[in-house]
Amino acid sequence: MKLRQSNLNKLENTTFDVLIVGGGINGAVSAAALAARGVSVALIDRGDFAGFTSQQSSNLVWGGIKYLEGGELGLVIKLCGSRNRLIRAYPSSVREVRFFASIEHGFRRSRFTLFLGALLYWMIGRFFTKPPRLLSQADIAREEPRVAPRGPGGFEYSDAYLVDNDARFVFNFVRAALDHGAIAVNYVASLGSERDPDGLWSTRVRDEEDGHSWTIRSKVLVNAAGPYVDQLNAQNGESTGHTHVFSKGVHLIVKRITPEPRVITFFADDGRLFFVIPLGPVSCIGTTDTRVDDLPPRVEASDRSFILDNVNKRLLLEQPLTEADIIAERCGVRPLVVPKQEQGGTVDWVALSRKHIVEVNQTDKHISIFGGKLTDCLNVGQEIADAVTYLGIALPYPKRRWYGEPDDSIRDEFFHQAKLMGLDSLTAKESSEPLSTRLWRRYAASALALLDDIRQDPSMAEVLIKGTEYIRAEMHHAAQREMVTKLSDFLRRRSKIALIARTEEIKVAPGLLDACEILFGPLAQRKLDEYFGPHSVTAHPPAHATGSASGPGIPAASQSSRPASAQQPSQAQEPLSPQQASSPQSAFPEASRPPASSAGRLARS
Repeated sequence: MKLRQSNLNKLENTTFDVLIVGGGINGAVSAAALAARGVSVALIDRGDFAGFTSQQSSNLVWGGIKYLEGGELGLVIKLCGSRNRLIRAYPSSVREVRFFASIEHGFRRSRFTLFLGALLYWMIGRFFTKPPRLLSQADIAREEPRVAPRGPGGFEYSDAYLVDNDARFVFNFVRAALDHGAIAVNYVASLGSERDPDGLWSTRVRDEEDGHSWTIRSKVLVNAAGPYVDQLNAQNGESTGHTHVFSKGVHLIVKRITPEPRVITFFADDGRLFFVIPLGPVSCIGTTDTRVDDLPPRVEASDRSFILDNVNKRLLLEQPLTEADIIAERCGVRPLVVPKQEQGGTVDWVALSRKHIVEVNQTDKHISIFGGKLTDCLNVGQEIADAVTYLGIALPYPKRRWYGEPDDSIRDEFFHQAKLMGLDSLTAKESSEPLSTRLWRRYAASALALLDDIRQDPSMAEVLIKGTEYIRAEMHHAAQREMVTKLSDFLRRRSKIALIARTEEIKVAPGLLDACEILFGPLAQRKLDEYFGPHSVTAHPPAHATGSASGPGIPAASQSSRPASAQQPSQAQEPLSPQQASSPQSAFPEASRPPASSAGRLARS
């Protein structure tokens, strides 16, 4: 909490080179790219960082194989290049994964044609991944017996995925920006911006936690509000040549369907690619593609039925999945970019790709980021740096690398120290990987400080919230360095606890109360009430012991035995109040959609 208050103080009475509104993936990479190059940057979001669209992705980092069918070779080339750069830059976080695709009889393309498409995709990706394979039905039955035999076979190819959740990946860019001097604050809403007579932007903002309002001045204003870009531009009087149409995508989280570390892929009843994605102890299944006009999107009964029906029809399960098996839900929108003249029904929105557009208004020194996807985030960061330079802001360190994991010498030193102190022997038995591996992936160079904490006090390596892998040292780290303002910030975005456990299970998990005391101190009870409801959980004075709360802990998702009547999906995101949902200001929640896409271009007016 101290980090947030300190940054709030710095936002006042300062003129920044650049103010970025929206802390999703587009805003996060923009801040990281600019701050590392020496630009004075402020980043604000009405909600938490990555708290809207950027926390609702499939966790896939992929080159857009589906766009080959539409002939968008240029987009696929750029997306494959972006995917490869992310795998190289973040080898601990972004990893290659095999996609195991089955084809049904009567599908619009033959198995061999689709395999040739996978070969072309591999070549476009410069042979960076493992080569594709043609699969017979016998191959599928032998290697993945969960797949129902409904056709002649299929094919296997490679893309990549995020080992941790998408919101965690986004926050690491925010943290990198902070480390390079940016001032980033969550839960600060933009109330509107206007140009001063002296040519600066004055943006009126409000702290959503206490209602305090003030003005931030900047030379350049970047609208990275994701799906709410159009609303923010209208509020600020900015005219653009592009706009968004929205496609809703829903994923359901259920117990782990197959132990194999691969993505089961098939074509759903509507002909779209459909995935069963491994996510630690659970599987993420989906997605849907439904045009929507109102934000935020909501999961409808028809969305659940579509996903469950398709999975049950194409996989051989002991029991068909029902709504009682849903652990959590993810519901986001894809902001699809169209020229304004094509808005309103004349565009074939189903055929639209996830490209991004950066529009630059040189006269007003204003930048709008439209569309995109997580895979292409590095390109967005670079394009914003170029656009800011075009608008007259010098980059003191233009060649400075702003993304990627630390170099091998730092990594080797971390693992050497971890080995010398026997860190992995402290790994909890329920953990899915060695403690050293997980700490490095999540915290990179900052993980060295966690080693020091554990050396001084070995109990800092204890798992605090039982049934998760998060240790006491991580809670202290999050409290000091990760601007955890609400409990959902930690449970849903800095960690993935709310994605792998139901709310009722989290509520009774031993150690939850101690974790809240560490994160929020005297505000712990208020934060518990915000998340679970008044008096659902009662805080107590912090106890430096492993489990002072009673309860069964969070069971492994694959072994849940809770009765259906007691099972409640975890909160995928905090609901907006009716006032927030209908007001223009609600529109600037950490907005920014999952990463910008590769086919972005710089539009100048």
